[in-house]
Formats: sequence, C-alpha cells, structure tokens
Amino acid sequence: MSVAREVTPERAIEALTWAADVAADQALLERMPERPTAAEWRSVPLPVFREHMDRLLTSKHPEPGLDAIESVGCLDAWLPEVAAMVGFGDNEWRHKDVWKHTKQVVKQSVPRIEVRWGALLHDIGKPKTRRIDEGGAVTFHGHAEVGAAMFRKRVADRLGFEGAQRERVHFLILHHLRAAQYDEDWTDAAVRRFYNQMTNGLRDLLDLSRADITTTRPEKRRRGVRQISLLAKRIRDLQEEDNKVAPLPKGLGTEIMQAFGVPPSKRLGDLIKQLTAAAEAGEIEPQKPAEYYIDFLGAHREEYGLD
Repeated sequence: MSVAREVTPERAIEALTWAADVAADQALLERMPERPTAAEWRSVPLPVFREHMDRLLTSKHPEPGLDAIESVGCLDAWLPEVAAMVGFGDNEWRHKDVWKHTKQVVKQSVPRIEVRWGALLHDIGKPKTRRIDEGGAVTFHGHAEVGAAMFRKRVADRLGFEGAQRERVHFLILHHLRAAQYDEDWTDAAVRRFYNQMTNGLRDLLDLSRADITTTRPEKRRRGVRQISLLAKRIRDLQEEDNKVAPLPKGLGTEIMQAFGVPPSKRLGDLIKQLTAAAEAGEIEPQKPAEYYIDFLGAHREEYGLD
C-alpha cells in the first residue's frame, strides 16, 4: 500500500524562484525545474509568493518570467483569473490573445509595483465579458468594472493586498480605459472633472494607459500615445491655472456694482480684467480686501471710465 507523500512547499518555491530569476536572466530558461503539483503550489506561504512575484513583475524583462511562471503551473494555483487569459481570444474569434497583450503591457509599463500589478490584472474581466455580435466582432463591454469587482472580491485577499496598495491596484483595473477615451473636444470642465475623479492615482493611470497601447500598427500607436500625452499636458496646464492664487478677492464685482452703480455687464467684466492686469503688473497690490480696490477705483475714476 503506497503512502501519500507529505505536501511541502520546497519544490514550488524552487520553481517560483527560478521563474523570478528568469526575468533577470533568460539563459536560465534551460534549467526549468519539475512542475510542482497544485497542492504544492498552494502550500507556498503568501509572503514568499509575493516576494518573488513582486521581484518578477518589477524586473527589466518580465515577459520571460511570466512565461516561466505560467509554464510551471503557478498561475493555475495562485492566479486562475490570469491563467484564464492564456490563449483566450486568439484564432477562433480572430482577436489578439489577451495573455500576449497582458505580458506586453506589463513589459511596457513603468516598474512601479502597483502599476505592474495593475498591468497584469487589468484585463482579467475579459473572459467573463466577451461577446460576439452578428457581424462577428468581438466586444468586452464592462470588462474593467467586472475585473475590478473580481479583484476586490477574490484576488486581493488571496494575494495579500492591503491598504493603499490594494486601493491603487483596484483603481487601475477599474479606470484603465478612461484616459484612452480622451478627445480634444473635451471641455476644460470635463478635463477638470476627469483629473479630480482620478485624484492622486492620475500618474499611475496615465502610465498604465500608455503601456496598454500594444497595436502593431505604427500610426495607430503614435495616435494613441499622442492623445494620452495631450491629455497629460492639458491637465498640467489646467492644474497650473487652478493653483494660481487669484490676485483679487472674491465678491469684488458685487462691491464695485454697489459703490459705482455699474450693472452686471461686459463693462463690469472689463473693470475686473483691468484691475487684475494692474495687480499682475505690480501697479497695485494683490490679495487685499475689497475696500482697497474700491478706494483705488475712486481715486482713478477717469482712468477707469467711472465718471
């Protein structure tokens, strides 16, 4: 009667270490270890798994490491949501392989740990959302929302994501399509809404959005990168404008109307513009109480057309 072998994590840890090392040295591919069992993979302590997986993802060449981690069965045991993307969408539906796309996004993304995990997991909702329309076109409507829900409900706890890191990876999965939807016709208000909603995750999101452009068509790629760069510049310009301290106090227009009988009109707007220009030129002091500017206008009535 055969005795069942005790399940220990050593073989799985050896395979995990090998895969992470492959990401740094592809020559190690020739030394592929024996494939651990599913039970052996599940026996690996979470901190050990995350240590090696984080090292793999943030390496300079993560693609061969990801191929290695898939080849020894690690994805099946630890990341079935990612394993489901291997071979998915290719040939049968004439749509690019989601796993190949994912590896390229990881490779192209900046090596910050939250961005790399966001890149690995950003499309996990696609297998559950694929639809084929009557014309044979493939769609994945809602895959970002579905993927984010999968991460929050199952993946995050399994992989030990906590606190700010957990929130950031969830944020990246949920919003990874947003920047690519930018159009130059967006109003300033729409751009402000976008960056206010993205808060301090904006930098990571824009970096992931650039990495998510994997088309082999050069012109399409240039256009995609350009749109994201234009959005980033427009956000910077608006933030600089918004961060400027207004030279004149709020409510000054109302004070001018009451003091000089100027009705709400273009004339009132012109007076405010003249005072703003004078403050910016150093002719009058900025950020003073409204009374200061009322007194100034009273002393320069003719110059400002208030006679």
